[in-house]
Amino acid sequence: MSEPLFVASESGLFILEEKSGEWIQNQALTDQRLTSISAHGDQLICGTRNGLLLSNDRGISWQDANDGLTTLHIRWLTHHPQEKLLFAGTEPAGIFVSDDDAQTWEEKPEITDLREQFSWFLPYSPEMGCVRGFSANGSRIYAAAEVGGALRSDDFGNTWQLAKGSDGRPRFGRPAQSHVHPDVHSIHVHPSSPELVFAPTGGGLYFSVDGGAAWELNYACYCRAAWIDPMDPDHILFGPADNVDQNGRIEETIDGGSTWKIVGSILNPPWSRHMVERLHQSTNFLFAVLSNGELLHSPLGEDNWKVLDPDLRGVSAVASDFTEDYDS
Repeated sequence: MSEPLFVASESGLFILEEKSGEWIQNQALTDQRLTSISAHGDQLICGTRNGLLLSNDRGISWQDANDGLTTLHIRWLTHHPQEKLLFAGTEPAGIFVSDDDAQTWEEKPEITDLREQFSWFLPYSPEMGCVRGFSANGSRIYAAAEVGGALRSDDFGNTWQLAKGSDGRPRFGRPAQSHVHPDVHSIHVHPSSPELVFAPTGGGLYFSVDGGAAWELNYACYCRAAWIDPMDPDHILFGPADNVDQNGRIEETIDGGSTWKIVGSILNPPWSRHMVERLHQSTNFLFAVLSNGELLHSPLGEDNWKVLDPDLRGVSAVASDFTEDYDS
């Protein structure tokens, strides 16, 4: 039996457990449209467009957790895998950090300064950008800003700055040499080194071996999601598309990107009108959240991708308490 999978959706929270090949389902927060979720131990925290909901008993009881939040539209949530820290990314772009189990939050004003200095924006919203991803390795934390760039903290999220290879200017098209595309959709630091970081962007999959000082383009495409094998950074799955929601698929490399192959042939990729939004690892499975709200899964180490439950729709994010997973 695997650890529970917590599924945030437009119709609330689903708690799934796999038993003998079957997924047993329970539901909570049925009156909430959830945007994001993170899990650690008995604690669950869910984001909405109107703030945060917190459970300290794995979903039995809930309370608001908005003390210190000046922006309530939550785009992403992450527990630090080792430290007692929580990170919340918002729209418009903001970062809030809690060191007391989400009882209070501290806003990081440098993010507001950056978004105003460079006029960050979203092509689908009037707001000034958003922060839609975090990844932690020790004291090094990275964050993904759309459309703004790659952000970095070297002190457990206390202070933030643009990574050196990210100029903060929200321009589409090819970035300057050794820079990351500013339309950063998620970000992933490898557990082997805080210097090794990957960024799926509107211009392709980028990686850096020096903590974001210089970036290389691994695969030119439009993409939002990647999974980097925590045991082998040359083994990558990610979700390229030809453009927004056009010809999406899952591709895999085992040689660091020299060669790629499409996986999940039973699902008939590429998909003409949707793509991979997020990839998540639990102990025994990989999960793919699609932009049409479907949730795919495959046993870890296998190419056996299937829709987890055809009746489970409107999925926005998933989480499990897999603390080795460096992108909670």
